[in-house]
Amino acid sequence: MAVAAGVTQLLAFPRYDLWWLAPISVALLAAAVHRRRARAGAALGLVAGLVFFGPLLEWTNLHTGVLPWVLLFVAESLFVALLGAAAAYASPLVDRHRWTWPLLTGLLWVAQEAARDRLPFGGFPWGRLAFSQADAPTLRFAALGGAPLVTFVVALAGGLLVAAAWRKRKWSVTSAGLAAAAIALTAVGLVIPTGGGAGEKPVRVAIVQGNVPRLGLDFNAQRRAVLDNHVTGTVELAGRVTTGQAQQPDLVIWPENSSDVDPFLDLQAAAAISRAADSIKAPILVGAVLRGPGENEVRNAGVVWLPGQGADENDAGRMYIKQHPVPFAEYVPLRDIARMVSKEVDRVRSDFVAGDRPGVLDMGPATIGDVICFEVAYDGIVRDTVTAGGDILAVQTNNATFDESEARQQLAMVRLRAVEHGRDALMASTVGVSGFVTTDGAVHQETGFNTPGVVVAEMTPRATRTLATQLGYWPEMVLSGFAVAALVVAAVIRRRRAVRGTIAPATPDTSTAADGADGARTEAG
Repeated sequence: MAVAAGVTQLLAFPRYDLWWLAPISVALLAAAVHRRRARAGAALGLVAGLVFFGPLLEWTNLHTGVLPWVLLFVAESLFVALLGAAAAYASPLVDRHRWTWPLLTGLLWVAQEAARDRLPFGGFPWGRLAFSQADAPTLRFAALGGAPLVTFVVALAGGLLVAAAWRKRKWSVTSAGLAAAAIALTAVGLVIPTGGGAGEKPVRVAIVQGNVPRLGLDFNAQRRAVLDNHVTGTVELAGRVTTGQAQQPDLVIWPENSSDVDPFLDLQAAAAISRAADSIKAPILVGAVLRGPGENEVRNAGVVWLPGQGADENDAGRMYIKQHPVPFAEYVPLRDIARMVSKEVDRVRSDFVAGDRPGVLDMGPATIGDVICFEVAYDGIVRDTVTAGGDILAVQTNNATFDESEARQQLAMVRLRAVEHGRDALMASTVGVSGFVTTDGAVHQETGFNTPGVVVAEMTPRATRTLATQLGYWPEMVLSGFAVAALVVAAVIRRRRAVRGTIAPATPDTSTAADGADGARTEAG
């Protein structure tokens, strides 16, 4: 069951997109660890995590070697091991109060993801249950409580399924009711409204996907060629506008790493970008790598380049510095120790310096909320961008280092953020997948992978805030707090039973759980 839990969870995510398998995966893991010792629950959780995260994160193995990939997916799996241990430890609570099983399952999943999103080195939120629901009715719950609420609903549905299936001797009315409740809970999302209100006057936005000479870690070895690709794509769009084949855009978005040549230090790069902005007669958001501020330091930036004016490095309102550089990819913590594990860390010659403010950029016709690459996975960074004034979400990313599966997993996150905050959103990638996302999570004008492309669409700036935006961290904090409280109650029950001598080591119970007497078979753990 633990292996099946990992497999079904994997199939719920892009590229497979079988979102309805996510609650089934939760149910399988909950059943596997129930009435086990805590260490057995941890082992089973680890198995499920390895089966899930190994293939899900395989794109990290394409160009960096096996060891970094293994270290990453094993580290992520350890959190699922903690989840399995916690669920097993709480078995006495479930046996005493059967109705708590679905609730407990949902709460523990939220708490597990809350920890994984933050630890270590700022966490790595990839693979959250919520990110598997881009095509599901449950995605709409994001407008009420963000990604944590979506995860809770999916896991709650899984808890209802395991509670329904636990009666093995016969299928009862209660079991049928629990299964129906799981389906109904998922369907409730269909009636949750999405959107951030009527909004302001639409603006026409162009995404330029210039492509790169070759995929892999050396994608930008020909930095000038990558920049030229994006300049060429923009100039060609301007030509089509002139001939009436395309409509004039109000602003243009280039992806992350579209200029790895610092345009503030390289006059040729600056001239090339200015030529593109002048030809299209619209501001361009350029993804640039900027040198400094210190020696062997760089910044991952979104820079607004104006036609006829260029850009000002000191204009904070028109430049965003990525706030969450990726550890061991954009900077190396504990470099001397990390080098003993893998010399691949020396590929990162200069450490990226983190920015200290949200990516709210004045682009004239609209205020863009800029989010760079993996930052889209972090609740707080995206929320701060919206609350600080971002009317349209723009996710600049570079997927040339990985593959299409990584790009599609990231696009699913953009879809959730659009619903969560009631903002039209876009994803601009060097190689794809790029596209526009409306406030209902639907994708429009999606580009292909590893190919140049230019797409144009109207987007509506919005200033209103969804309930999820207003609540902020509270849904996650409250749900995680209840998870901790549930474990405390389970500890009290275990203590009382130990004192009374009612808990004795035994093999895991596989008989019917129809009555409370089964609770006496719960292991000491």
